[in-house]
Amino acid sequence: MARQTRYNIPRHVRDYIEGLGYEPDYSMDGRIQQWDAVRRSEGAFWNWQERKGGRSLKVHRRSVHPAKRVCDEWARLLMNDKTEVVCEDQECTDRLAELFRSTGFFARGQQLVSKAFALGTCGMSMWLDLDAGKAQVRRYDAKCTLPLSWDDDGVTECAFVTRAVVDGKQVDQLVMHLVGEDGGYVIRTRCWDKDGNLVQSDSVADEVPTGSKLPTFAVWVPIPNTFSDCSPYGESLYAHAVDQVEAVDMAYDAMVNEVDLGKLRIFVSDSLIERGEDGNSDPLPFGRDNTVFRKLDGMDEVVKEFAPGLRTEQQVRAYRTAWQTLGDSCGFGSSYFDVDEHGGVKTATEVASDSSELMRSIRMYENSLENAVAAISHAALACLRLLGESLPEEGQVHVQWDDSIITDTAADKAQDMAEVAAGLMAAWEYRVKWYGEDEETAKANDPGAAQAFDAAELG
Repeated sequence: MARQTRYNIPRHVRDYIEGLGYEPDYSMDGRIQQWDAVRRSEGAFWNWQERKGGRSLKVHRRSVHPAKRVCDEWARLLMNDKTEVVCEDQECTDRLAELFRSTGFFARGQQLVSKAFALGTCGMSMWLDLDAGKAQVRRYDAKCTLPLSWDDDGVTECAFVTRAVVDGKQVDQLVMHLVGEDGGYVIRTRCWDKDGNLVQSDSVADEVPTGSKLPTFAVWVPIPNTFSDCSPYGESLYAHAVDQVEAVDMAYDAMVNEVDLGKLRIFVSDSLIERGEDGNSDPLPFGRDNTVFRKLDGMDEVVKEFAPGLRTEQQVRAYRTAWQTLGDSCGFGSSYFDVDEHGGVKTATEVASDSSELMRSIRMYENSLENAVAAISHAALACLRLLGESLPEEGQVHVQWDDSIITDTAADKAQDMAEVAAGLMAAWEYRVKWYGEDEETAKANDPGAAQAFDAAELG
């Protein structure tokens, strides 16, 4: 039996959830699997069989994994290690920064964002180690995220399913974030062995009341669903651009084939073929590249060379056009992706702020992703309080994005520093904007503001 490499929610886990009275939406399962195959460049377009001379041959189309590339590019534009979460209370801001830094939230989150674009949905949930008093955020792609209660405003209860190792054995682990009888969220965990039997472990708490009135999870849908009405799932970035994805790989494969077909061929006359004692000719050492062939009768030359001309320039042009078309279909605009003279794919390292299509897409995705990051930030702080940490109320939470890829951050900082020097901007305002500090902390770190405050008090 072939080893399973793709995880899907097992039937016994689904039966348990449905036994609780929930009716999850499975309408998008098939499309999610299709989008995942395109992301991996798997399927009949890339691998198929042909029959030649009575034999069945496996054929593989070369791929640069364009679907994964466009999703990775969006993830790189939106989230990186310079992204920061800022609360109204500075102590909460610092605590979140410490938590996210120690758990690699943004570095690993970039991979999750890429998968969200590929499969249409992703989930984040709080995970608690009660014995160690630790909390962290776990990440799930669309295949492992199962909304349980939802409406137009979003998902209110959700289940997350994955493979885990408990007490040294592999299990299917179900973690449900449910609304308890008191209105607070409860985290319920169940595990099954490989035979589908429910198992219990002292290392896994069956149920943890969090006391949080806000969800202890977040579900992000970057692109609304146009395939299924009222579904809690979104759609893939390339859901309507699969043809463009295939066009990129078709052009790339043709470009490589052009080099292979353009190799020098040598045709050798029968007179140069040695014959054995039985009168039969010995086979020529053609080699794996098949560059030497037996010449047909009637050809004058004993040895004839044939070197077809390469159409490299035309192939690269087709490859460039395919990338630009795919980029345009995925919200980057037609000038974001390009191909250099060697056939390598490059992206715009400096995108002008007047690239309206790209800027609109970035702002749209930032706004929706900010809601998910803010939600999981509220949940993280609530869980830290549950674990005994004394933290004040965080107030409003927003995300400070690193837009240095699309804007000249250094120039913007220099402009603001010039305005501070000219007295048009206060130094504490600069600190709020660029250091992510709240107003009180920024003024405390600004000697000029502190002196002005003292003078006002004395006056």
